[in-house]
Amino acid sequence: MGELLLGPLPSPDVPVLTPTDVRALLAEHGLRPSRALGQNFLADPNTARRIARIASVGPGDRVLEIGPGLGSLTLALAETGADVLALELDRRLVPVLERVVADAPRVTVETGDARSFDLGSRLAGPRWDCVSNLPYNVAAPVLLRLLTDVPQITRFVVMVQREVGERLAATPGSRAYGAPSVRVAYHASARLCGAVPASVFVPRPKVESVLVCLERRPAPAVEVSSPASMFELVHAGFAQRRKMLRRSLRPVLGDRADAVLVSAGIDPRARAEAIDLDGWGAITREASS
Repeated sequence: MGELLLGPLPSPDVPVLTPTDVRALLAEHGLRPSRALGQNFLADPNTARRIARIASVGPGDRVLEIGPGLGSLTLALAETGADVLALELDRRLVPVLERVVADAPRVTVETGDARSFDLGSRLAGPRWDCVSNLPYNVAAPVLLRLLTDVPQITRFVVMVQREVGERLAATPGSRAYGAPSVRVAYHASARLCGAVPASVFVPRPKVESVLVCLERRPAPAVEVSSPASMFELVHAGFAQRRKMLRRSLRPVLGDRADAVLVSAGIDPRARAEAIDLDGWGAITREASS
């Protein structure tokens, strides 16, 4: 996994928040980070700018940032010349964020929950990037929703808890491989592209963070008539991942489980963690025939 702390920094046009700045803003407005919302504010200019560099965004690019918080990464993205839509759930933070980015060009702040906000309508035109420090408690559901429902976003650089990032980018046979890995692989290629130390956040989290880089595929990786049916099988398989597929898929396939797996070229004694996306596609097609 490539380290984050490499390469030259761009020259700042708008100051990016330091730890002192973040603590001062919180104190001035009587705010405390919300554990319920998974808030850990990025508070290191070097890290913010290097994330923007890894994302390779610049003039003419359109960037969605989910969970901008107090705006450290927002300012670094604005420095590149990109247009930034910052979507913040916490209404307490929005006035502070608007003040922080007041002098940053091409930044629009909106209030909303990325799990339900109508991003498909809001993001006009194709080819958006999502560059975000995703709240830890909703990172995977938000990312999977964007992959499923918002095709305008073609590239992602998202910061998540290390264990979540490893699951999102995992390949068959690895301990981290699971249903989220399959869902991501269906829509995009994914890799871990940077480690982020806990010391760059206020408050300092008790977990490690990573950057995950994703590139949306021009078309889904496998062809099935019903993606929902495939993911039902995937979730059933991983719900009892220590069991053989002939047993874990029985709630969905019933007594047909063995026959479907054999017809798909899958050993019924295999476990879900051994099946790649092509294998899940084959199982789905046989199950629907």
